[in-house]
Formats: sequence, C-alpha cells, structure tokens
Amino acid sequence: IETPEQVSIRFPLAGIGSRFLAILVDTLLQALAYVVLVLVFILIISAAPKSGATGELSHTGEKWLIAVLILFHFLMYWGYFALFEAFWNGQTPGKKLFKIRVIQDSGRQITFFESMIRNLIRIVDLLPSFYLVGIIAMACNRQHKRLGDLAAATLVVHERPTEEPIWGGTGPR
Repeated sequence: IETPEQVSIRFPLAGIGSRFLAILVDTLLQALAYVVLVLVFILIISAAPKSGATGELSHTGEKWLIAVLILFHFLMYWGYFALFEAFWNGQTPGKKLFKIRVIQDSGRQITFFESMIRNLIRIVDLLPSFYLVGIIAMACNRQHKRLGDLAAATLVVHERPTEEPIWGGTGPR
C-alpha cells in the first residue's frame, strides 16, 4: 500500500488457511448461539399463553415468533460479521484468535459501510457449498480477495506483532 507521502507499507496477506480457521471458529460460535436460541424459544413457547382447548399458540403469537426467528437469523448471519468487523477493529472472535483483520485497500481501518458491503455479499461467496465461490475467487487473485472483499475494496491481513524496543527497557530513567 502506498501512502500519499509515497511511503510503502506492507501487510502480510491472510491466505485461505487462516481465513478458513477463523470462519470455522465463528461458525461454531454462531451454532452455539443458535442452540441457546432454541432453548430460549422452547422455554418461551412452553410458558406462552395457549388459546382454546387445543393448547396451541394463537395465530398472532405464531406470527410474532416466526418474525423474531427471522430477525435473529438475519442478525446472526449478517450482523455477526458486519458488526464485529465494523466495531471490533476489523475482527470477529475467529479473526482475533488467528490474528487476522480486515482493512481497507488503502490500509485504513474499515468502516461500517465496507463491513456491510463485504458481508452482504457473503451469501454469494458461500454458494454452492461451504465458501466454494469465495475460495475460487481467492485463488484467482494475488491479494486473496473473495467477492465481498472485491466489492468493498478490503483486504484480510495478518496483524503485525507488537514490537518491543531493542534495548528491552521501558524508557529513560
């Protein structure tokens, strides 16, 4: 990446392997959240007032339950990645664990807008099975960008390790 001052900054790009491990951790966390959701909804349905002699939820109650389930699924699928990346320094828990992050092509931190674009296109990268289109797209370009990265002008890079002073001290005494 070249800055306006013509200084070249190099970021080590994250490859398919580290990105796969990060998405695996994130998927496991999402699955855990879904299990918790199912348990909560079982408790809600069992405690909800039933209508009539049949002991079923009212028609309105069923509609609200379906609406809440759809909203939760949307937030878990798209919101999880978009919100973590936008507000957690370009990282999800899986990316943080494997020390990778999403940045703009310019080297700056991504904004909510870039995060939303790259994650709304995640559904296309996911097709036809576990990220096959995304893997093919990553293999076809040198910067390992999936379609979401191409659309949002973002990169996934390895974090730089924090540098310690050469002399090992904490400063002047």
